[in-house]
Amino acid sequence: MILDLSLSEMEKYVEYLGEKKFRAKQIFDACTQLKSLEEITNLPQNLKGKIKKDWFFYEISADLQSKDGTRKIAIKFADGSIVESVLLKYKYGNTVCVSTQVGCRMGCTFCASTLGGLKRNLSAGEILLQVLLFNRLLGGTHKERKVTNVVLMGCGEPLDNYDNVTKFLRLVSSPEGLNISQRNISLSTCGLVPNIYRLADDGFSVTLTISLHAPNDELRKQIMPIANAYKISEILQACDHYFDKTGRRICFEYSLIDGVNDGDKEVEELARLLHGRSCHVNLIPLNSVKEKKLVGVSRAKAYKIAEKLEKLGISATVRRTMGEDIEGACGQLRNRIGGQNA
Repeated sequence: MILDLSLSEMEKYVEYLGEKKFRAKQIFDACTQLKSLEEITNLPQNLKGKIKKDWFFYEISADLQSKDGTRKIAIKFADGSIVESVLLKYKYGNTVCVSTQVGCRMGCTFCASTLGGLKRNLSAGEILLQVLLFNRLLGGTHKERKVTNVVLMGCGEPLDNYDNVTKFLRLVSSPEGLNISQRNISLSTCGLVPNIYRLADDGFSVTLTISLHAPNDELRKQIMPIANAYKISEILQACDHYFDKTGRRICFEYSLIDGVNDGDKEVEELARLLHGRSCHVNLIPLNSVKEKKLVGVSRAKAYKIAEKLEKLGISATVRRTMGEDIEGACGQLRNRIGGQNA
């Protein structure tokens, strides 16, 4: 797909087609604006014919608006695969939450994304398309973008699709493209240790967010199968390496599940685990997934836990729940339209 190409790759592509090099920038800009071939006015018809087979195809299969202003779109690709992306509006700007896979194979017990298993990885261009689409819908262009932040927290495990995800990071932060700083990009992982090291060693500087959800391995194994592969101590060592390489504070996500990981014992153990690290804990009252029997704590309890962590020396906040009424909140995204898995 043509959206997978960087500007330098686009230049090689047009040269292969027998076209002049300047055409690459015209095509690249059109892609960044997510224009259809019909909308492009500065390309000759014969060139449009040459690139048609490589052009991107998508359709908006569902477009839902939450009462809090959150917007969720289901995007259907050429092969029929469907992913969901979410636009979150904050005072500081517009954040797009992107999916990186069609489905997910991590199997976390509280997450809707894993219900149908993993169907396939998304390409770098398919991930990028989600950001470009919201930028276009907001009235932005490649020169005056409306999207300010990106979070890789939708359907899929980003580090399980490492090559495509890291190419996406390069594309979305490219000065020739949307030019979104990596400091404004957050990547959430359940803890694929080898690829955390790779991310640091390959020179990326996004905000690394660890889906922790438990203060010890025994409890984590009950809710996250990945805990059978990597111990928390191994994840923390990888996080230390990432911090040493980037200087970026690590964020730990902790979904609060009633009667499972929300007791004083677990909170105190979490504080001991993270003590002395440059990190922040993002507490998330578990959002409802109808197929799952787990229940989240009240927001009042979540705030009390945040206060306790702060007293114990750990920076902590409670994440604002947005888009729950359209199943667009954390842990609710999946690949489906109108309740039907696709």
